[in-house]
Amino acid sequence: MSTEGTGKYTVEEIEKKVEDIWRSVLQVPEGHERETFFELNGESMAANRLVSRVEGELGIFIEVGDIFEEDPDLAGFVRSVVTKAGDPSRV
Repeated sequence: MSTEGTGKYTVEEIEKKVEDIWRSVLQVPEGHERETFFELNGESMAANRLVSRVEGELGIFIEVGDIFEEDPDLAGFVRSVVTKAGDPSRV
């Protein structure tokens, strides 16, 4: 991806931080990196933790409903956060 900045973080920094948050909150076992939120037994508390940590650590607002509607895997969640980071109304 681009090294172009999205606010105070580069895209690469956002990608790494979001991956760390995803792995931590969902306790992703080795070899399960491509599984979706629900395949990783994600539930409402985990979705709220993901949203809260992304907002708290990166200042990027995401809606919990987006996680439930999209059922993203890690790559999809990262793309969603990076996209929202580039939208000034979402940061």
